[in-house]
Amino acid sequence: MSSKEGSTKGGRGRPKSSKSVSRSQKAGLQFPVGRIARFLKAGKYAERVGAGAPVYLSAVLEYLAAEVLELAGNAARDNKKTRIVPRHILLAVRNDEELSKLLGHVTIASGGVLPNIHQILLPKKAGSDKGEIGSASQEF
Repeated sequence: MSSKEGSTKGGRGRPKSSKSVSRSQKAGLQFPVGRIARFLKAGKYAERVGAGAPVYLSAVLEYLAAEVLELAGNAARDNKKTRIVPRHILLAVRNDEELSKLLGHVTIASGGVLPNIHQILLPKKAGSDKGEIGSASQEF
């Protein structure tokens, strides 16, 4: 019994020699659950904040960050770059339908615009337009 004196009998509490485990580690997340809990409480979004709310929000934010970073990394690799810059983030977000809808009214600084040339401004093909040009010149 002397070897178990550090822990309590009912399973409550923790042994004196045990190491503390963060809520992020318990949830298997990289994003800080404790910090998000603090922000939720300080933001006065509600009088009380449940224990699962910051864990869920951390998981959602981590997923979104991972998704954007993966797509931006692909865009950087397509441009033969090893570093993600705001341009790559913009290309990743705007080319993904769901992320584009989520961040529809967001401006990414130094991101530029999607490469797009309107169809009217493109030169016409020679084979299909000869008949139209000939008939148009006869009318004038």
